[in-house]
Amino acid sequence: MIVWLASYPRSGNTLARIALHRLYGVPTYVVYEKDGVAERIGSELMGARERPTEVAAMQAAPELYFVKTHRPREPGDETPSICLVRDGRDAAVSWARLRRKPGDPRESFAADVRGQFTDGGGAGAGAWATNVLSWLDPPVRHRVVVRYEDLIADPLHAIRAAVRVVAPWLTPQANAEPPTFTELQRVDAGFFRRGIVGSHRDELDADLVGLFWEQPPNVAAMRLLTRTRHQPGRSDG
Repeated sequence: MIVWLASYPRSGNTLARIALHRLYGVPTYVVYEKDGVAERIGSELMGARERPTEVAAMQAAPELYFVKTHRPREPGDETPSICLVRDGRDAAVSWARLRRKPGDPRESFAADVRGQFTDGGGAGAGAWATNVLSWLDPPVRHRVVVRYEDLIADPLHAIRAAVRVVAPWLTPQANAEPPTFTELQRVDAGFFRRGIVGSHRDELDADLVGLFWEQPPNVAAMRLLTRTRHQPGRSDG
């Protein structure tokens, strides 16, 4: 069986994979043919492995696989999922920074963020709100919400609470140590860039913040995120 590690890009998926691997000693996989993050920061940190077979076969297998995806949830997909969510303004800023190349003009950063807010500039991930709403609406018990702020505050606790819902038979390892931000920055300071809540406040111009709130799907998604506040790793439904 599969448990999705589902998120819009830059919403804590890599940190969740690291915490899962440290806490339970399990490998992690990606839905894609290539694991770009493992190629960049190494596979050891996340226990990253190549998929042993096609996704459909992994779904049907008795073994448990934790599989990362940034794709919106497909209609009818009832796979147990850990849904990692982050303020859309912060996620968009972080992804635009990661994708920016040296020498790119400021305008390219703004265009990247604008696309993520409005028209699916997130490529295969879709627009931020479309992605988040596909996983969180309607809320159901087998899709567990983990908020970014809870994950970075205490990654092992947040992941343990989520796993208790989607795979309660797993036993956490004793004396597991959470990754520190200093440790992650030593691995790749460009990838683990700031690791804070509210990064958009000093990185987004006011017109882009206004654009974000002008989009009804963004408002709906942020309301859903607000409802999960102070409930780390909770189960919806």
